[in-house]
Amino acid sequence: MTKFADLFPGIKPVIAMVHLNPMPGTPLYDADAGVEGIYQGALKDLDALQAAGVDAVMFGNENDRPYELKVDIATTTAMAFVIGRLVERIEKPFGVNVLWDPDSTVALAAATGAAFVREIFTGTYASDMGPWTPNAGRAMRRARQLDRKDLVILNNVSAEFAASLDSRPLADRARSAVFSSIPDAVLVSGAITGESAKMVDLESVKKALPDTPVLANTGVKHATVADVLKVADGCVVGSSLKVDGHTWNAVDPQRAKEFMAIVRKARG
Repeated sequence: MTKFADLFPGIKPVIAMVHLNPMPGTPLYDADAGVEGIYQGALKDLDALQAAGVDAVMFGNENDRPYELKVDIATTTAMAFVIGRLVERIEKPFGVNVLWDPDSTVALAAATGAAFVREIFTGTYASDMGPWTPNAGRAMRRARQLDRKDLVILNNVSAEFAASLDSRPLADRARSAVFSSIPDAVLVSGAITGESAKMVDLESVKKALPDTPVLANTGVKHATVADVLKVADGCVVGSSLKVDGHTWNAVDPQRAKEFMAIVRKARG
């Protein structure tokens, strides 16, 4: 079996986001609440998601806006501190994502014991953050150096907040990335956080990669998740599970439970 199938045997997993509050040193950081406030917000969201029955959780710094392509060490260390305090409460497989920095993401996974990572590992983009050229070879070598050859790599091949400078169709880029950079799964995204990936993109990538897990990465909603899971091998969900469906709000326990009820019905 593949590492992805070993981690999620026999299911199309729902990976739910714990969007951490802004990290120290970032423009939106709440100095009055401090790191303790970040921890308390994450704990509340984690408990709500696990009670709803999600298959995995992923910790990310989505609110560290404006985003950077190489994060400050304070971000990674603060995330490690918060996740480390949460580990004893985590009942599901968990992953990490330090936007938009593959090296820091892998390092955070090694420090916290995360089972998987999500990032943009391949491609060349024009983005809100400037020219974007991730290095999958370096990041995956870092994982090996940190003795994490077991780490499940989720490669987002359609970067948010960016346009690919590669003229090949998305399906061709995805197929090439699987061959050249050996991720364990491929993710397909919409244009920005919370915006749905196009079904035609999901379908084309899955057709090109029948033997590789392909997940919807953004904008999966209560009304669409059943259709998404007919095509995709799982999904990442954040905004739809929040109060009023708004990305920066806390997780709404009832919305999360309703979402997972739809998923269970779709799985049959």
